[in-house]
Formats: sequence, C-alpha cells, structure tokens
Amino acid sequence: MPRNSLSQRTPIMRSSLMSCVAVLALLGGCSFIPDYQRPAAPVPTAWPDGPAYDQAQAGGETIATLGWREFFRDPALQRLIAQALEHNRDLRSAALTVESARATYRIERADLLPTVNGGTDLTHQRTPRTATQTGKAQTTTNYSANIGTTSYEIDFFGRIRSLEEEALEQYFATEEARRSVQIALIAEVANAYITLLADRTLLQLTEETLNTRIESFNLTQQSFDRGVGTRLDVTQAQTTVETARANRAIYTRYVAQDINALRLLVGDQLDANLLAGTPPLDLGRFFPNVPAGLPSDLLLRRPDILEAEHKLVAANANIGAARAAFWPKISLTGNLGTASASLGDLFSSGSLAWSVGPSLSVPLFDFWRNEATLESAKVQREIAVAAYEKSIQTAFREVADALAAKGTLGDQLRAQQDLVAATQESYALSRNRYDQGIDNYLSTLDSQRSLYAAQQDLISVRANQLTNYITLYKVLGGGSFATSPSELPNPAASVSTFP
Repeated sequence: MPRNSLSQRTPIMRSSLMSCVAVLALLGGCSFIPDYQRPAAPVPTAWPDGPAYDQAQAGGETIATLGWREFFRDPALQRLIAQALEHNRDLRSAALTVESARATYRIERADLLPTVNGGTDLTHQRTPRTATQTGKAQTTTNYSANIGTTSYEIDFFGRIRSLEEEALEQYFATEEARRSVQIALIAEVANAYITLLADRTLLQLTEETLNTRIESFNLTQQSFDRGVGTRLDVTQAQTTVETARANRAIYTRYVAQDINALRLLVGDQLDANLLAGTPPLDLGRFFPNVPAGLPSDLLLRRPDILEAEHKLVAANANIGAARAAFWPKISLTGNLGTASASLGDLFSSGSLAWSVGPSLSVPLFDFWRNEATLESAKVQREIAVAAYEKSIQTAFREVADALAAKGTLGDQLRAQQDLVAATQESYALSRNRYDQGIDNYLSTLDSQRSLYAAQQDLISVRANQLTNYITLYKVLGGGSFATSPSELPNPAASVSTFP
C-alpha cells in the first residue's frame, strides 16, 4: 500500500473509531422504560358532606401531621407505644424485610459494574511418550496469578438498569409496608389501652352497682322479716344482686384478657404501676382537636398508597427490562496476570499474560418468548395501576367512615348522658314510691336495670368515641413519627450511602 494512501486513511479510521465510541456512549444511556405518569386519583377532591359529618375545614395543622407523641397525650399510653415500637415482633419482622429488600437492591445495582476476581493456579501435567514428539514422557509445571472478570454484561440497552430501578422501587415499597405495620401497631396499642380502661370503668360501675343492690336486697329482706314486704320482692332483689355478681366476674375476666393483649402487642413485660390508674374516658384528655385535612393528603401520607405506587413504578421499570431483551446482549470476559513454568519466575520480566473475550448474543428465534415476557410485563403494570387506584378508594372510604362516626358520636354521647340522668331520676322516684308503699318492687327493679344498662352504654359510647379518633388518626396516615416532621420522608435518602 502506498504511504500516502495509509496517511489518508488514518484520519478516516480515527473518525470512524470516534463515531463508534459516540454511538456506544449513546447506547449506554439508552433506556426502554416507559415514561411514568401517576394515575389520577379516582376519588372526589373533598370529603362527603351531610348530616353525619362535621363541617370543620382543614387548617395549617391536621391530624396526620402530628407525631404520635403529640397526638396521644396520655403519658401511660405514650410509654406503652414506645415500648411496643422497640419490642413488638411483627414490627421487627417488617424491619428485617426492609433490610432484605435493601440487600436485593444492592445486588441488582452491583450488576452494573464488572465483578473482578483474583486467583492463582498451579498446573502439574504429565504427557505420555505416545503423545510427545520426542517419544519420551514429559512432566510440565505451570504457575499463574491473575485478576479478571467473567461474563460482565455491558448494559448498552438498559436492561440491568431497568432491573435495578425495579429493585429500588420494590425496596421503597417494602419500607412503606413497614410504616404501615408501625401505624397499625400504634393504633392497636392505643385501642387495647382504651379497651382496658373501658372494661375497668365497667368493672368499677358493676362493683358500685353490686354494693347498691346488696344494700337494697338487705332492706327488702328486713322489710319482709317485719311482715311489710313479700317473698317475691325478696327474690326479685336477689336476682339483681346475682346479675351484678355475674357481670363482675365477666368484667374481671375482660380486664385480665385486655392486659394479656397489651402484653402481646408491647412484646415485653408491662410495668404494673403504668396500668394502675383508670383515668376518665374523656376525649379532650387523650387527644387534641384538629381537623382531618383533605383527600389529597392521603396520596402523600398513607403508606399503603405510597407502597402501591412504588410497586406500580417497579412494574413500569420491568417493561424496560422486557423491551431490552429484544436487543443484542454484549458480554465481556477478560484476565490479566502472569504465568511461568517456574514459581521463581512468576513475577519476572516477560511473564505478563492476558486475554480478552467479548461475546455477542442476538435473539433470533425464541418461540416468541420475549414477546410473551413483554406482554406479561405490560399486564402486570395494569394490575399495579388497578391496585394503586383501589388503595386510594379504600383509604377514602375508611376516612369517610371515620369522619361519619366522628360527626355522630358526639350527638350520641350527649343523648346517652341525658338518658343516664333521666334513668337516675326515674330510679330515685320509683325507689321512693316503693319505700312509701305506693308501688310494688317490680317498678323499682325495672328502673334499676334501666339505669345500669344506660350507664354501661354511656361508657361504651365514650370508648367508641376514643377508638374512632384513633382510627381516624390511623387511616389518615398518622403515626409514622414520634413528633411532627418538618417535611415528608424521602426514602431515597436511605440508599444514598449504599456502597
């Protein structure tokens, strides 16, 4: 070849090489992941309106923005929740699941870089005389030391990056699932505590009622002994005493079972002094009075909705991996080291050894496997969309139900308080008429039973009002933090320090 011809082709070869490098660089940034667009929320932009709902509007501070230490004001309940967050086994399992998902993401991300291994080899080989040119058996020894990579896939078409993004979103989804477990645990501990207080209050009421009925029975027995009353009055008075005794046994059992339930939720021994008192079931004593917020807040704070969205993004990324499977797969195998027939010359001059083995795999005919994989990935994304929308609808319904209960339980409580006052007056009047001999004991007995039932219902309504407020806090996504955070959590911050 003429010298000037070679000099003319050299710039052309260099230009072609640079073009190939540019194309490979562009392919290295290629991604087949579809652009993600959050589906529209399939719920109204405001909570339901009507006679069952109060009309309190959302202000700067809402229920879900409060940390659980700010929402639950009772010191004993705060200590129980803190103890449960430290020792509960379900929450511990959820946290370990997050760590497992985090490790899975790190594995997927590691595939973006070549795995470099180092090793040494010693080969001691005997060749029989029938296989040598000299007609004599030969024994050879070869030493080698090398570092290299095997089957490193160069991610030109973004398949590995798509799998990495899918694993990352699955990790985020697992973290949101852990938050869901924490919120549910806090609500369960609070509900169990309120149930214990309610059953203890009912037990106290039953003890007082039993003492009153025993006193009434004794008076009735004395009247009968003096020939004033009848045997029927005595037996009717006795039935009320035995009913109260049976109820006392029931509530004693309930209190013991409530403590056992709390012990399981807390996951550790309970401090006896912590549960010694029975504070009144007053809403203002336990919780602050703040508005619920807006439906749009659910998309930012409900961990189950965020979990469903992360799974949707993961399914979207999986489409990118399925699309990349249609394109060639380029792998690289390489080694660099030294080799010598003598161990002493292993690292001497001239012992350098290396090998490079790129490979190209092109899908030609796979019986439509890649097409089916891509179609399956698209269907999985649509399933994830449906699950995401369903989680929003479920959250909206749960909050609407809690708001309906909140808007009506106050009226029910006031009506029940008036009913207790009326039955107390009725019982006092009927007892006075019996003592004066105007009415028989049956009228007094009915008034007494009505009063006891009304008092029991009043305690139940108070407890329901408290548990409904706990439910509202839970379904609005409250309970992720001990105190009010200055901003929403960023799960990506937890992976920024990955090695």
